[in-house]
Amino acid sequence: MPNVQSSGNAGTGRVRGRRVASSLAEINVVPLVDVMLVLLIIFMVTAPMIQRGVDVSLPVSRRASAVEGERVFVTVPASYRQNRVVFLNEEQIRVDVLQERIRQKMESLTDKQVYLRGDGSVLYQDLMEVFDRLKDAGVEKVGLVAKAPGEI
Repeated sequence: MPNVQSSGNAGTGRVRGRRVASSLAEINVVPLVDVMLVLLIIFMVTAPMIQRGVDVSLPVSRRASAVEGERVFVTVPASYRQNRVVFLNEEQIRVDVLQERIRQKMESLTDKQVYLRGDGSVLYQDLMEVFDRLKDAGVEKVGLVAKAPGEI
């Protein structure tokens, strides 16, 4: 029921009229903002822990430079001799289908350049086999990735 207030002239006998004071229904957003900020902090802390790449021990080079921009990486892991599997960016694929997958990727790119990363324990012959498959797929430039001496 609405609150009825008198006009303040109760003793004089003059009544101006009744005023009905309606209470506004307001939503309190402070708890909602608090919960959202806590969730944001939780996701910011846990997101780097969720991302996991391929474990590769790159060889060290004194003249290694950083790779800039979006590039296509082919990674040859230490287990290549046993299972003949390479990684196209983060996707694990068999070396038999590498040529077709690279062709598909290169269709949309103007810079037909691929970076080849190989574990330090991979044989040179295995790297050359992957290198040849990349060239057969139409890759114009193949860069070998190494890490600088102080880099982790």
